[in-house]
Order: sequence, then structure tokens, then C-alpha cells
Amino acid sequence: MMHTFGNFLAASSPSLRSLFAPFLPSEPVSDPLTIFLVIMTIMLVAPLLFERIRLPGIVGLILAGVIVGPHGFGFLERDTTIVLLGTVGLLFLMFMAGLETSLDDLKFNAKKAIIFGLATFVVPMAMGIVAMRLLGYPMLASVLVASCFASHTLLALPIASKLGIMRSQSVTVTLGGTLITNVLALLVLAVVVKAQQGNLTLSFWLFLLPSLGLYTFATLWGVPRLGRWFFRRFGHDEGAEFTFVVATLFVVSYFAKLIEIEPIIGAFLAGIAITQLIPQLSPLMNRIQFIGNTLFVPFFLISVGMLVNPLILFQEPRSLLVSAVMVGVAIVAKFVPAWGASKLFKFDFSNMMVIFGLSVAQAASTLAAITVAFNIKLVDQLTVNGTIAMILVTCVASPWITARWGEGMKDSSPKAQQAQASASSQATSQYRILVPVANPSTEDNLLQLALILAKSTGGTLLPLHVLSDAHAPVTTEAKLQQERLLSAAETIAHAAVTDVEPIGRVDDAIDKGILRTAQERNATLLICGWKGYSTYRDNFFGSVIDNVAHRTLVPMLITRFPQPIQSTQRIFLAIADAEATTVSFQQTLFLTRTLATELKASLKVLQLFSNPRSANAAHAIPGLSEDVPVQKIRGNFANQVAQLLERDDLLVIMHNARPKRLNEPTLGVEPEAIARQHPDLSIIIAHFPRLV
Repeated sequence: MMHTFGNFLAASSPSLRSLFAPFLPSEPVSDPLTIFLVIMTIMLVAPLLFERIRLPGIVGLILAGVIVGPHGFGFLERDTTIVLLGTVGLLFLMFMAGLETSLDDLKFNAKKAIIFGLATFVVPMAMGIVAMRLLGYPMLASVLVASCFASHTLLALPIASKLGIMRSQSVTVTLGGTLITNVLALLVLAVVVKAQQGNLTLSFWLFLLPSLGLYTFATLWGVPRLGRWFFRRFGHDEGAEFTFVVATLFVVSYFAKLIEIEPIIGAFLAGIAITQLIPQLSPLMNRIQFIGNTLFVPFFLISVGMLVNPLILFQEPRSLLVSAVMVGVAIVAKFVPAWGASKLFKFDFSNMMVIFGLSVAQAASTLAAITVAFNIKLVDQLTVNGTIAMILVTCVASPWITARWGEGMKDSSPKAQQAQASASSQATSQYRILVPVANPSTEDNLLQLALILAKSTGGTLLPLHVLSDAHAPVTTEAKLQQERLLSAAETIAHAAVTDVEPIGRVDDAIDKGILRTAQERNATLLICGWKGYSTYRDNFFGSVIDNVAHRTLVPMLITRFPQPIQSTQRIFLAIADAEATTVSFQQTLFLTRTLATELKASLKVLQLFSNPRSANAAHAIPGLSEDVPVQKIRGNFANQVAQLLERDDLLVIMHNARPKRLNEPTLGVEPEAIARQHPDLSIIIAHFPRLV
């Protein structure tokens, strides 16, 4: 469809190439290698050049597309390959917008998103209809052009992501509003086209509305469940994980097209549905963002630039009038809802301008709508001219505005403010996390946990493998296995862009090697795997975990993950009444909150009381936000917890070191009792040495 639009513009309009024809090659470049070389050169040079002159790199990619495209100097033709890659880039852009969208944040800001979404739809529709009617357009054409004003493309989203403001309240409201206004605008397009063709019948409405509702429910309910099953079954294959995510994007987008809505809406919904399965700081998320932001999204931006013909505005005098009206209405009609919403929600000026900057860009939906309208002869060439001008101005203004005011914008979400306050009060330094790796089947979850905590504080991962030479010399095969394990851990850390220091060690005992390495490398946190139970031999003589836990000088997370960590939906922090005021609880709360944020899981506190009187007299837990529910538990702790939890839950238990009784597990009897009753439950025991 867009290809037809590009061919129309090339055939009907003058271009820079026609003015400089004597100095340019007679035909556009056709060699595939040369085409790809030109595109990659643009992707490298244009952003760097424009960032040097303090303009967003996105602007450089769009203007570069104008220059090399068929309406510029004509070096490249906007052929099917460019259209294909540009479409993939657009879908990736909307998909990553969904990935950055927290369902909890959307639920928390649902009312605000609905208000802004309706406002940024109704205001442009009203202003657009009035403006186009004053220019002499018929009613159907005026409604369709107005729907172009109402929709917008999140062109500047990579800038918001780069600035670290994606979880801010204003950006979340804009993302939710985008979903609402784009769906409504595309529904207007479908209705106008059917009305123009005389097919606006009852059967159309009976098909569209139920299918849209069913499609949305199936995506948001079905994709997460399918994803959990897939990650649980094939979670150790990184290539399969990435392929599954990309396949999900295109399958959901394809089904959106089948029910006659734009695939970009499906891509956004796919991102929202699958984001809860991908930790924000995980290697998988890093791969998706890297490939999208460095390859596919730039292709889309260049392809948009190749549609623009700067000389088209001067074809005839009325073209300038129509273009000026469309540009003016597009800007004012998006500024008014941003200003009104910010006043209503009490956002500051920077937040308001970011909302405006994100919502002012016109590209994807606008191009789709105007292409359909021109093909059915509902609008004329003057409207196409004005649309191109509107796209050019708004696509340049949107990233510049977002970058200009996004840099000074404070994250206004309550959760983010509390997280910042908590981090500040904790004065948490960069973690140096020591992770003994010995079993390839459990290594992935341990490293994922360590990477989340290390990357959230800008810390370092210390994967360790210890070989014991107490009973016999270390064999060559054992050393090769050690190298393989450490190499795999290093690869995972590099994929998540985290500092890593792999450590291979030979010692007379595994536990001694772990403790000595922790002291020598200044580790601040230990993360170890746990089988979930202790044997009689372990209780009498001590297992490796028992010995390390008994002698460690730094906090230790003892973990048991029968399920992939990314499938976690709820996190329960279980504490005794007396532990709520301890320093170790504040450290555990910080760790747990970080995990809940990055895993996009809900957090709940289970507070155990020894008697009813203490439960009735309980005070608020220090450092705990009001939005975190607290459930009081009395009676047998293991039985009560086992009844509350499900397979995809994660239980965090605090344990402070104390003198060990004869034949008693070092970690206490409660964790083992819970693990035996719930063999599929993931558990983290936050163990603190006696000095804490």
C-alpha cells in the first residue's frame, strides 16, 4: 500500500534529482551490496552528525532518507525491500513501546491514560473537521483527514528510552493514550472507507467490535501463558527465546490485519502481553532492543524520509495553504490535549512537553490512512501534499522536543519516586556479586538473578567455579569443564552489558574456595543454588551451602528455582514480626523490590505473628510503600505459606545466622518444610551473617 503511495508521488511530483540531473547517475543504485552499504553508512553517520549539532539522531535519519530517496537526489529507490524493512522497523518500534510499558503502571494510570487518549482523539478530530470544512472539503473527506490528525506515531520513543524516562507517569499516560487514539482513529478510517464504498452495513459492525474485543483479550491473556510454557520448556536455548519473541510479534500483528485493524496496534499489544516474561535488564531484552534500535527502526525512519518531497509544496499556490493549515492544526490539536492533561494531572512543564513531543509525530497511521483515502479517490493531491508537509514538520519536531525537555524531566511515577528515595536512603553501593557455578542446568537462573541485581546498581558479576584437589590432582577434563562453565557465564553477562570477572580456582575444599574468593575479590553478595532439603549427613557434618552460610561475612542469597525466573508473576516477602525493624530487613526489602520491578511482578509482604496480641498491635513496616499489601499470618508458617502460593510465585524468606543446634539444618526447618510441600515453588533465602 505504501509502495503504491511512493510510486504515485514519484510520478506526479518534481524532485531535487530533476534539478541536479546532469550531476547525478542516470539511474538509482540497483546493486544489493551497494544499497545495503549506503543504508548502513546513513545509519552510522547521520545520527552521529546530528547529535554533534545537538539535534536528535532520529532527525538525521529522516532527512538522510529525504536526500538519498527518489524525491531527493535519487540515489536509492523506495522499492519493495525498503518497504519491507521499513514495515518491520515500524512494527519493532511499536513492539518495543509495548515492552517498555508496565501493565501495573498502565493499571495504576488507567484513568489518566483513558482521559488523555480520548482528549488527544476528540480535540484533533473536532479541529480537523472544522478546518477541512472551511477549506471546502466534503464531510467524509474532512472526517478522514481529521482522523489523521488524531492518530500519531511514537517516533521519539527511542529517545525517551535512552533518557531513562520510560517508566515515568507522563510517558506511561502517553503510551496508554496512544493505544486508545490510534485504535479509534483507525476505526474511523475503516468506517469512512466503508461509507465511501457504500458498505457500511450492520454486518460490518457485528464483525468489527466483537472481533476486536476477542482479539485484545486473546492477546493479553493467551500470549503470556504460551510464553511461560515455552520458556519453561525451552528456556535454556537463547536463540529459541529470541525467535519465539519475534515470531509472537509478527503472528499477533498478522491477526490484527485479519480483523481489519492496523498491524501496529497488534505489535503494541504483543509487547504489552510479553513484557512480563522478559526482565528489563536481561540479555534477551538487550538483544531485542539492540537489534530493533540499531537496525530495524532506523530502516523505518529512512523509509519515511524517502516518502518526503520538499518541492511538492510549490506545485501550486493552494498547496501551500492546505499544507500550512494541516501543519498548524496537527501541532495545535496535539498541544492542547497535552497542556490540558498536564494541568489536570498536575504535571510540570517538562512532562507536558514530553507528552506533546511524543504525541505530535505523524507518520505510520497517517500514511496508511491517506494512502487508502487517495486510492479510493476520497482526497486529492493537495491533501497528499499537505500530509507530506505535516509528516516532515512533525517528524522533525517530535524527537527534538522530546530530547530537549526529556533531559530535565523528573520521573513522576509514585513507584519510581519511592524506588529512588529507597535507593537513596539505603545508599546502596555497586554490588560485587559472587556466583558459584557448577551445574549447567541451574546456572542460567542463578546468573539471571545476579545480573538483575548487579546491573540495577551498576555492579560487577563474579562467576566462580572451584575445583577440589583434596583427594586427587585436578584432571584436564575437569579444567576444560571449568572453562566452559565460566565462558558461558561470561557470554551471558556480556549479552546483558554487565561487567564480569570470571574466576577459576583450585582449592582443597569447595566451601573454602568460595569463602576465600569472596574475601579476596571483595564480594558484597553471594548467590548460591540450593537443592531444597538437607540430608542427615548434611545436618551432622554440614553441606557446602551450610558451611558457607555458617562462615560467610557478607549477605547471601540461597536460591531454588524449579521454574524459570522470568516466569515469576508474584513475589512474596515473608518476615517475622520482630524482623521488620532490622537492618537486614531493609536490605532484603531493597533486593526484593528490585526483583519485582525488573521481573514486572507484583510484590506482597507476609508478616508472621507469634500471638494474636502482637498482630493487633502491629505498626506500619518501615520503608514499605502504601501500595504494597501486607498479609498477617498466625499459626504454622510453612502450612500457611504453602496454601497461599502457586507455581509461578517466588517466595523470599529472611534468615539471620544463629548458633546451630545438633541435627538442625543451618537454614532452619521452615524453608525445607515449604520446599517439600511445594516442590514447584521458587524460593530465595536471604541469609545474613551474625554481624549484620
